[in-house]
Amino acid sequence: MNFEQLIVRNRSYRRYDQSKAVGADTLRDLVDIARRTPSAANRQPLKYVLINDPDGCARLFAHLAWAGALKDWPGPAEGERPAAYVIILCDTEIAKDPGCDHGIAAQSMLLAATERGLGGCMLGAINREGIRQDFNIPDRCEILLVVALGVPAEKCVLEEMKAGAGVDYYRDAQDVHHVPKRPLDEIILDL
Repeated sequence: MNFEQLIVRNRSYRRYDQSKAVGADTLRDLVDIARRTPSAANRQPLKYVLINDPDGCARLFAHLAWAGALKDWPGPAEGERPAAYVIILCDTEIAKDPGCDHGIAAQSMLLAATERGLGGCMLGAINREGIRQDFNIPDRCEILLVVALGVPAEKCVLEEMKAGAGVDYYRDAQDVHHVPKRPLDEIILDL
């Protein structure tokens, strides 16, 4: 798969085959890739919590919000939930502001996961205080993102946004997840 195919295949999956585990070694490999990405002023303030045991996954799942544009969907059902997660933190004793480091790290992990046949989703709509308490996150660490991971159990397709239509993703009658993208000529400003 070339780089463009990797980018297109890397979608925000929200349903997974929960019976297919994601091993601790895979999570460590993904974080190892993320640790080697660029960091503002090379401060490297990001820390990671790896979760792939069923109990930890269930506890974390309770603190996540899924697919805000799908108003009538409460999130993945049991059996469709992620098999693993990476919680991305900023150690504020190293840097008060991570800049965009966590976005770079999360996207790098997701691209590497996609290359390995996995899928994932970056989650920012999370109950940070609940996560802090349930997983004993030190106060010095700001909870930035949760990256959900697993074997995708849904089809996601990109489509060109139609004139006058919105950017909200949706599911069709066959439960295919559609993701409208703005046309290229709309996002390039000719100044």
